[in-house]
Amino acid sequence: MQIKLKLFSIAKDLAGFDEKVVEVSQGSVAEDVLESLIRSNAKFVDWKKSLRYAVNLEYVHGDFRLKDGDEVAVIPPVSGG
Repeated sequence: MQIKLKLFSIAKDLAGFDEKVVEVSQGSVAEDVLESLIRSNAKFVDWKKSLRYAVNLEYVHGDFRLKDGDEVAVIPPVSGG
């Protein structure tokens, strides 16, 4: 199945893209997307505990089951002032 993957900030910098349609296995969960990113760039491991997921504009836990056509955002920590 296909999902639309959106990356921001450091995640975008590490992956080298900000948005892409990617193929994932049936039954995948949000955290599987990050595991796929780790396989393509080991530096994602350093950020694993800090990254959050949003599916279709709603924050979810890593065990959230994905559906075909979902938009998955990988969101790093936010700071500001």
